[in-house]
Amino acid sequence: MEDKIVVEVCVDSVESAIQAQRGGADRIELCDNLMEGGTTPSCGSVEVGRRWLQIAMHVIIRPRGGDFLYSDLELEIMKRDIEVAKSLGVDGVVIGVLKESGDIDVPRTKALVALARPMSVTFHRAFDVTPDPLQALETLISIGVDRVLTSGQEATACEGAETVAKLVEIASNRIRILACGGLTPRNVRRFVDSTHVREVHLTGFAPVDSAMKFRNERVFMGGTLRPSEFARSVTNAGTIREVRDRLR
Repeated sequence: MEDKIVVEVCVDSVESAIQAQRGGADRIELCDNLMEGGTTPSCGSVEVGRRWLQIAMHVIIRPRGGDFLYSDLELEIMKRDIEVAKSLGVDGVVIGVLKESGDIDVPRTKALVALARPMSVTFHRAFDVTPDPLQALETLISIGVDRVLTSGQEATACEGAETVAKLVEIASNRIRILACGGLTPRNVRRFVDSTHVREVHLTGFAPVDSAMKFRNERVFMGGTLRPSEFARSVTNAGTIREVRDRLR
């Protein structure tokens, strides 16, 4: 088993990706629209991100928020996005397709994995809404997926630690378990020690205030959650560096 624990940082901008790299991340997962759990980023973000990053870069392939039961049209979009990611030099893609039953959609997942090669393939947290995680893990192993992103089917990794530990044990060297959900510098070492997971996934976000001097607070561009138009979250290199240091 490798001694080094891989730190993957989930980002929704190239700016955050650069900060993650500065903080010592091993890999980034580039997304858009993290308020909905992440959707496929723009071609421009992927291309510019690839140019700025020396570390591994994975891209989520998810055409919309919501569930993971996709139409034929949505699947066609996912296939095209995989082709574009490959053409732009991405190291890996992050996918997840389920059936109505909540089980892994094997034929569609196989098709996406085959199209993605030689890129690495991660199955994302669609895994966490399958009815039987142990069966789902064996299914993904049989398909040849490289890793699975999971919080142990709970809201946070710490809450799902028992399941994560079981998945790590069953996975052995057949597939990698990438743990996620609420991991911070304060809890990451304890979590890794208790589960024996070798890859962790986090954001390291910190709020950044807008540089706008004129602000019309009456107008709002988004949906009903109404986050401020004049603040955003950017990965903090210091937070990632602290995580990295605690995992040495």
